[in-house]
Amino acid sequence: MTYHPKSEFMNVMMQRGFLADCTDYQGLDEALSKGVVPAYIGYDATAKSLHVGHLMNIMVLRWLQKCGHKPITLMGGGTTKVGDPSFRADERPLLDDAAIADNIAGMQKVFAQYLTYGDGPKDAIMLNNAEWLDGLNYLSFLRDIGRHFSVNRMLSFESVKSRLDREQSLSFLEFNYMILQAYDFLELNRRYGCLLQMGGSDQWGNIVNGIDLTRRVLDQEIYGMTTPLLTTSDGRKMGKSQGGAIWLNGDMLSPYEFWQFWRNTTDADTGKFLKLFTELPVEECERLGALEGSEINAAKIILANEVTTLLHGAEAAQAAEATAREVFEKGGVGDDLPTLTLTDDELGDGISIVQLIVKSGLAKSGKEAKRLIAENGARLNDEPLTDAGLMVDASQLAKPIKLSAGKKRHALVQLG
Repeated sequence: MTYHPKSEFMNVMMQRGFLADCTDYQGLDEALSKGVVPAYIGYDATAKSLHVGHLMNIMVLRWLQKCGHKPITLMGGGTTKVGDPSFRADERPLLDDAAIADNIAGMQKVFAQYLTYGDGPKDAIMLNNAEWLDGLNYLSFLRDIGRHFSVNRMLSFESVKSRLDREQSLSFLEFNYMILQAYDFLELNRRYGCLLQMGGSDQWGNIVNGIDLTRRVLDQEIYGMTTPLLTTSDGRKMGKSQGGAIWLNGDMLSPYEFWQFWRNTTDADTGKFLKLFTELPVEECERLGALEGSEINAAKIILANEVTTLLHGAEAAQAAEATAREVFEKGGVGDDLPTLTLTDDELGDGISIVQLIVKSGLAKSGKEAKRLIAENGARLNDEPLTDAGLMVDASQLAKPIKLSAGKKRHALVQLG
């Protein structure tokens, strides 16, 4: 694309690799050049924490604010009751109001690390779409909003079509989701002057719906922008690891494990991730990403430190790096490893090593732990662990023991 933007925000988006598509590059660029643009991203409250898959769009909101505009984090207190069917094979489990409120509180902690909230013109605001969705009158909504939607067009959206093509059930409840998301954009424009919705490229259809609806009902010109769906160089979806989701809340994933996730980035992704997930200058990201051999490891440590500092603070990043050095370079234990503390009751007369591997999070099940041992992937205090029937008792836990799965995942087990 040869378009050269005038606004700082569009420049950042294009240079750092955040931009997949935009409904009107020039129109949005003009709006961004003229004054403060309120822009939003929506988050359904389906878990207590956001995960690494959300981080690119959180960084987009952070850059938006750094470039002098107003981020809106829209929590889906209303839409979570319906569930986004986009590219899913099945219906999401439905949550009650208490669970949704609990999840929103957990997600709030993460946003507070990246955005400045407040009452100023460029301060971020957090809204909940339950504010306007919970009180909707069904008949009025059908008459005033539903009439603007063509079922033929809704069926043509890839997110719906892929589900129907596989002959998987799509409930009427879920089919309404795209209408509710479109209505969110209309309400945010009407109430808060919001001009831009952003999201992953899988949200393109939903975003376009909202722009179309707002134009028809309010005769307002608004915009949409999507970020690329991020896969790692080996084709995996970003944020998925063998151990499950890479959560952003420190009580669900320790800062050390978060740091380690970034330290384990493949060589080919390092430069790209530095541009997307840190605030280092683009030229520096490119220089670091081009390093080869053992030098690229220094770039990965910079990546891990920068990303961890943004989320957990500089002290946590330094502690994680020190622990990694202790564990990997000196074969020591390190202070910051994920730690499982057993009570006397839990230990009883002894506990199997397989149970300890599962409890410490190094394997998801006993079967997986046994396979790890059988394939020589497990170690106890840095020695190969070969006996899946080994029992651990209080005498062996007189001082903490270190369990390892492969070369990069470790945990401590101690008695409380």
